[in-house]
Amino acid sequence: MNQMKPVSHEGDDTYATLLNNAGAIRAICSAVEGTLGPKGLDTMLVGGQGEVIITNDGVTILEKMDVTHPAARLLIQVARSQQQQVGDGTTTATVLAGALVAEGVAQVTRGVPVAKVVKGIQEGVTAALASLAKRSRRVEGLKDPLLYRIGYIAGREHGDLAELILEGARRLGIHKLQEESFRFADTVISHSRAVSEVWPGLLIQKKPVNSQLDFPPDSASVLVFQDAFEPESVDEEALMTEAGFQKQMQLKEQFRKSLDKLIELRVGLVIADRGVNAEAEQFCTDHGIMVVQRVPRHDLRLVCDYTGARPIRRSGLRKPASELAGYLGFAGRVSYDERLECVRMAEGKGRTQVTIVVGASTSEVVGERLRIARDAASAVQAALRGGCLPGGGAAEMAAAYDLDRLRETIQGMEGFGIAAVAQALRKPLAQIVVNAGYNPLEKVEEVKAAQVNAGSDTLGIDCDTGTVTDMLEHGVVDPAPVKLHALQAAGEVAAAVLRIHTVIKMKQARLEE
Repeated sequence: MNQMKPVSHEGDDTYATLLNNAGAIRAICSAVEGTLGPKGLDTMLVGGQGEVIITNDGVTILEKMDVTHPAARLLIQVARSQQQQVGDGTTTATVLAGALVAEGVAQVTRGVPVAKVVKGIQEGVTAALASLAKRSRRVEGLKDPLLYRIGYIAGREHGDLAELILEGARRLGIHKLQEESFRFADTVISHSRAVSEVWPGLLIQKKPVNSQLDFPPDSASVLVFQDAFEPESVDEEALMTEAGFQKQMQLKEQFRKSLDKLIELRVGLVIADRGVNAEAEQFCTDHGIMVVQRVPRHDLRLVCDYTGARPIRRSGLRKPASELAGYLGFAGRVSYDERLECVRMAEGKGRTQVTIVVGASTSEVVGERLRIARDAASAVQAALRGGCLPGGGAAEMAAAYDLDRLRETIQGMEGFGIAAVAQALRKPLAQIVVNAGYNPLEKVEEVKAAQVNAGSDTLGIDCDTGTVTDMLEHGVVDPAPVKLHALQAAGEVAAAVLRIHTVIKMKQARLEE
């Protein structure tokens, strides 16, 4: 998306920057809003070399778009923040942010001061967050039937993926899923040759350096190097001297002798985050020890957590065998899967772990299924942590009604900002029904009237029939943290965009000679 030209209103440049930025925001929103809801469609992303991605994942669309407009890039930050914090709801966050900007601009261009609109939007978002939080329903553990529906909705109605995610969640347990630092979505991997499964342990997507050996499933002590698996070395300048050369030879000999400790300690698997020395590789091959090199630090930490291993540097091999034993981890089953070209580990003595494997027929399809499964995993974890809300835009409609009542009590011009938030909260429902082929004005009013008459926040539109229906009864539910974070992030970026009065290009930094 290229830099847009400033827009003028009948020769008046007062709102040129605001309208320019709003136009860029509108262009970004139009790229993702068509994917919202059960009837939302996919977007095809085409790269410069002809590569193709077909997806309806909001963050993927926004991350892969060619965007140069600074205001548009601010909106992309909303999706990125949503993905990092809760892992789902990026499209909702983007649509809400776009709607808030559009409604805010409408108020400003009719003469309401920007500062008053921004303050009203901030007050409105705060009130709406309180309204949504009050309406949140608790998820009663891993056996709650709502949890499957949450995974099913977030997983774009892929029942097989929702079942996989739920099985993985049950194997992990609720306490693990509620750990602040644990991201359930990170346990999901994909492979075009895989059969979808929940593996009760770790899959390290690396091929052993000695994969020519047959490694049947067996128990193994695990040694992890946060270093290269090779002799220590002296620096190049010292190596040019006789003393340095002798020191290097001495270190190589020490390393060679230290390898015998692997046999003494019955090590069955060595994992290093860097390369492996040819002599060490040959030694391990001769003694049936699996060696995996260049494992990413993230996977290295998972191995340590799962097996109970403590990572060492290569100098750690000089430690006595009795002391080195304290650094070893253990897994009851270790094997190499030739079909998937990965190392399988199970029955680790450390912390509980699972790996959810998503398979498909082609690399393009498996990539999209991976994104869907990770969204479902994030949604399930978020619901267990913070409860759920009626989906389909129903909860936002109820919060909008609360803001309408609040607006009636505000005498200052901030009320226009609160009204903007109320109107923006109706956008998710409006967009969902548009994507389903219905008139948004008609359906939004139907739901508004139905909710007021019934005193219910669960009523929305059935996208198959177009009739008002109870979202909870139909199992259309979303995680509360997803909606709350989406609204908060949208409010922040909308306020930032509305406050921009002038855009000035910065000068290039000069390199010091």
